[in-house]
Amino acid sequence: MYSKARVTAIGTYVPERILSNEDLEKIVDTSNEWILQRTGIHERRIASPDQFSSHLAIAAVANLAQNYQKTLYDVDMVLVATSTPDYPFPSVASQIQAHFGMSQAGAIDLGATCAGFTYGLQVANGLVSAGLHQKVLVVAAETLSKVTDYTDRTTCILFGDGAGAVLVERDEENPSFYSSFTGAKGEGGIHVYRSGLSKEMQGKPLSGNGCIVQNGREVYRWAVTTVPKGMVEVVERAQMTLEQVDWFIPHSANLRMIESICEKSGFPIEKTLTSMAYYGNTSAATIPLAWEEGILQGKVKAGDTILLYGFGGGLVHAGTLLTWNP
Repeated sequence: MYSKARVTAIGTYVPERILSNEDLEKIVDTSNEWILQRTGIHERRIASPDQFSSHLAIAAVANLAQNYQKTLYDVDMVLVATSTPDYPFPSVASQIQAHFGMSQAGAIDLGATCAGFTYGLQVANGLVSAGLHQKVLVVAAETLSKVTDYTDRTTCILFGDGAGAVLVERDEENPSFYSSFTGAKGEGGIHVYRSGLSKEMQGKPLSGNGCIVQNGREVYRWAVTTVPKGMVEVVERAQMTLEQVDWFIPHSANLRMIESICEKSGFPIEKTLTSMAYYGNTSAATIPLAWEEGILQGKVKAGDTILLYGFGGGLVHAGTLLTWNP
C-alpha cells in the first residue's frame, strides 16, 4: 500500500454506569456463570438517558487531544463510525465538528457496524495519502444500550456503550499503514440487523421493533471462517506474515469467537487484545478501546506492528495492518 499517512494519537471514553452480570441476573433469565462461559464478558458500560453517541465521541476526542497535546481546530475531515447516531441527521461527525470549532472540516458518518472503525481508518489513509486532506479524525462511538432488547437473554448480555478516536495526519517520511483488505457478504445481512424504514429484508419480515436482532450461530460461523482468511490476506498484501505481527486487535464481539479465530489462524491468543471483558460488545468502538487499553497496560509500544480486524452486520469485514508510532 502506498501511504503518506500516520496515526499520531488515540483517545477513548466510556460512560460511568456499570451493568454487571449480576445486575442482568435481576432483569432476565441468565447467570454470571452462563454469560462468562459463552462470552467472556463480566460487565459493560451504559450511557445515561440524556447521553448519546455524540457525547461519547466528543469525550473520546477530548481525551485524545489532552493525552497527546494535539490541536483540533485544524482538523480538515471528521469520520465517525456509528450504528447508533443521535439522529438520522444531522450526523454525529457534524456535531463533533461544531463542538471543537473545526471551521475547515468536512463531516461524514460511516455505516459499517462493527467494522466501521477499520473502514474509517482506510478511508482516512486514502484521503490523506491522496492529498485531499491533511488531518483526519476517525471516531467510533456507540450507544447500543439504547437499541438493545433487555427481554432477549441472548443479545442483552452482549452490548455496551463506548467511544474511541484516532488522529490520522499526513507524514510522507514515517507513514503508519502497510496494507488493508475489505469484504462483504450482503446476503448474510438478515442474520444481524435493526429494522428501520423497511420492515422486511430479502422478502422476509423483520422483528425487534428497532432493537438489535441477531442469529448468533450464523454470525459466529461466518466470522470464524472469514476473519482468519482475511488476516492472511492483509499481511500477504504487505509481503509479511502473521509471525511478524506484534498485536492482533479484532472486533471484541465475543471471547469464544476470538479464541476460535485465533485457533483457526494460528495466531497466539496471548498476543491478541480485546475489550469485551469489562466493556461488552461496543460494536465499532471495541477496537480503539482495546488498542488504548493495550497502550496503557504497557503492552503496545511505539514501533509495534498491529493487525486490526473489524467484522459485523452487513455482513461486512475490514482489516488494516499498521505500525503504532505516535
